[in-house]
Amino acid sequence: MILRKTLRLLLPLLGSSLLASAQLMQPKTAFTRADSLRGGQPAARTCYDINYYHLDVKLDVARRFISGSNLFRFTATRDFTRLQFDLFANLEIGKVVYKGRSVPFTREANAVFVTFPEVIRQGSRDEFTVEYSGFPIIAKKAPWDGGMVFTQDASGQPWVATACQGVGASIWWPTKDQQADEVDSMLISISVPKGLKDVSNGRLRGTARLPGGYTRYDWAVTNPINNYDVALNVGNYVHFGDTYQGENGALTLDYWVLPENLEKAKAQFTANVKPMLKSMESWFGPYPFYKDGYKLIEAPHLGMEHQSAVAYGNKYQNGYLGRDRSATGWGTKWDFIIIHESGHEWFGNNITSKDIADMWVHESFTTYSEALFVESQFGKQAGQAYLHGQRRNISNDGPIIGPYGVNKEGSGDMYDKGSNLLNMVRTAINDDAKWHSILRGISRTFYHQTVTGQQIIQYINRESGHDFRPVFAQYLQYANLPILEMRVENNQLLGRWIANVPGFDLPVRLRVKGGEYQFVTPTTKWQLLALPGATRENVEVDTFNYYVGVLMD
Repeated sequence: MILRKTLRLLLPLLGSSLLASAQLMQPKTAFTRADSLRGGQPAARTCYDINYYHLDVKLDVARRFISGSNLFRFTATRDFTRLQFDLFANLEIGKVVYKGRSVPFTREANAVFVTFPEVIRQGSRDEFTVEYSGFPIIAKKAPWDGGMVFTQDASGQPWVATACQGVGASIWWPTKDQQADEVDSMLISISVPKGLKDVSNGRLRGTARLPGGYTRYDWAVTNPINNYDVALNVGNYVHFGDTYQGENGALTLDYWVLPENLEKAKAQFTANVKPMLKSMESWFGPYPFYKDGYKLIEAPHLGMEHQSAVAYGNKYQNGYLGRDRSATGWGTKWDFIIIHESGHEWFGNNITSKDIADMWVHESFTTYSEALFVESQFGKQAGQAYLHGQRRNISNDGPIIGPYGVNKEGSGDMYDKGSNLLNMVRTAINDDAKWHSILRGISRTFYHQTVTGQQIIQYINRESGHDFRPVFAQYLQYANLPILEMRVENNQLLGRWIANVPGFDLPVRLRVKGGEYQFVTPTTKWQLLALPGATRENVEVDTFNYYVGVLMD
């Protein structure tokens, strides 16, 4: 997802209403049963493991109306007669069909409960189909608020897209709308009026002419996919393609753009995509979706990380809408949307957090991937400078981890503060080869899995040989920074960490001005910091690589 903090830099240009209308990163402290139904894991959700969807939707562009069905194929994890799926209440369910017959269902908020006529036994595979229709919610300012986008291209042709991270996929299609249980594969069938094309996730299996001048596009996704990544993109698209010889062989690159932007797209995508893939594969391992390919699709919004179908709306320019979020100069040497949103193929799409409260797993690593891309292109010092520049977007306004079970993410600091946290862990490990191995190991170990944030932290601890739990707890659970407090007594340097987390012990680099940095490991108790010759006036903390406070008594 695109970084929210950037909005604060763009408000004079975009208007304050943009921030107010956003779905993600908005303060919320009181939660309702509807929030628990949306974000929780009650028995009616965990009783079945979703295996396959066939989403079949007809889009009436003129009326901004959708109709169709979704087939749920699942495996029962326990005996049950009742399950939950999700669909926004403004969309009408015609019927739920099980074994050729309609079965009863009830609604509560945006949750739907289906009652089956017989016990579905643990371990059995079964299926049902939901038929639905209605006028979906229209996004006011996608992708920051969720829904569908209906607009026109420069030639007056319809241009339609979806973007629903945070608010949820059930804003436009019936689904088990949570991240803990990804569907293993799916078929996305989108029927559109004559003259338009649909581009969705995965590979185009075929097209079919339908009555009334409609054409159905069938897109097959063969890898696990999270709900908010499922997308339709409808427009007067033209296509061009390429191939990248990556770590797992030949990866198809497919680009779908508006005709008037074809030449711009060829230049911009050629300049950015292959260097991005080379960098990401080097740092994180092979692109996770070779079977489904890689696509960039021009979108009527800024962009989203839709798996194997990345939405692009950065207007064929470098930077973030032409600007450098880091204010270092490095951020305008590449196209932010291509690099950031494609980075989510590894973190967010390949590895998905079970609960949106751990959205930092998606955003911290992906924001960090920007700096690693800079490093791969321009050297480590450039990457570190970009990371340091990211701090200008940090607010320190609240915990990065959100409340669990209510579909609520934490502070937007998960992006740039999270990125700087990962860089501090790298610096403290002090072994770039080991850090490189850890990053690749995360992608390999949790390949195509849903995870908790704690699983990622445990992996880093195990592979690094250092317990970083207090460090992650401080930066993820508390708004304020740890402060390294120091004083000189009897010509000796003493120090301690002031932190919210008991036992906070981040190794940090100090030096006497003009000398070489040395590692010390303060705790929350005063102790000697072995730095010969240190005085109040000459001691320096490596605040370039460490995002910490410093206090000299």
